[in-house]
Amino acid sequence: MKVKNKTILILTILITICSNGQENRSNTSLKNNLIVNFINPSLEYELVVGKRSILSSSLGVGYNGAYNELTISNDGFNYIIAPFVDFQYKFMYNRKRREKLNKTLSNNSGNFISLRAITRGWSIAENVTRSDDFDFAVGPTWGFQRTWTNNIRLLMDIGPQYYFDSKGNSGFFPFMIQINIGYNLTK
Repeated sequence: MKVKNKTILILTILITICSNGQENRSNTSLKNNLIVNFINPSLEYELVVGKRSILSSSLGVGYNGAYNELTISNDGFNYIIAPFVDFQYKFMYNRKRREKLNKTLSNNSGNFISLRAITRGWSIAENVTRSDDFDFAVGPTWGFQRTWTNNIRLLMDIGPQYYFDSKGNSGFFPFMIQINIGYNLTK
């Protein structure tokens, strides 16, 4: 399936999910949030698409390591600083338990499993040679997000990822890790 067809399929699925996401809200209900992230600077929007589901999208510029099959790397520490777009479908699974334990639920605090897709654009700075200016990665993750004082958010997730570029190069990495600290702009 060509990249154009995959993009159309993904957008169709996302629109369908978003249009069916209206449900009754309770004390454990999720809410739409706008977050500024600092570690990999980005603007992130969390859209509630179900009673326990969020679609998160980020646009920013960040640091990433090099993928072996997509780069010719130097010995030592390899890096790529590039713009990115990140989509994540999060299923929040422990919010009722957190409520019973009187733990915070503010701004979608909780644990989640997700499907994450990220693409990087042309490099701003790098010490490797990339096979293509754009690459993509997808994979399942497990993670958590916590909000303190209704504004400061910590997000961490980990999982395997399959990565590829538009020239047909691809590979697998067993542990993709995302850690970010952000400020919630939603009141």
